[in-house]
Amino acid sequence: MKPDIDLFGVFVPTLLVLALGAYIALRLLSAVLARLGVYRHVWHPALFNLCLYFTVLGATVLFMEQLKS
Repeated sequence: MKPDIDLFGVFVPTLLVLALGAYIALRLLSAVLARLGVYRHVWHPALFNLCLYFTVLGATVLFMEQLKS
């Protein structure tokens, strides 16, 4: 993974860009799961969302690593 991304002359860490993308994906996924009624079966929705965020972020990082090689 590249350490930094040049964004109009400002160097931004790659993980920050991936974290923002994972957050946007999480919000979309959370809306879909709420619409399907999955949260009725979840014991602690905030903890579920945190775990889901880190899962999406990890999958995003692994996907970017696969694209690099």
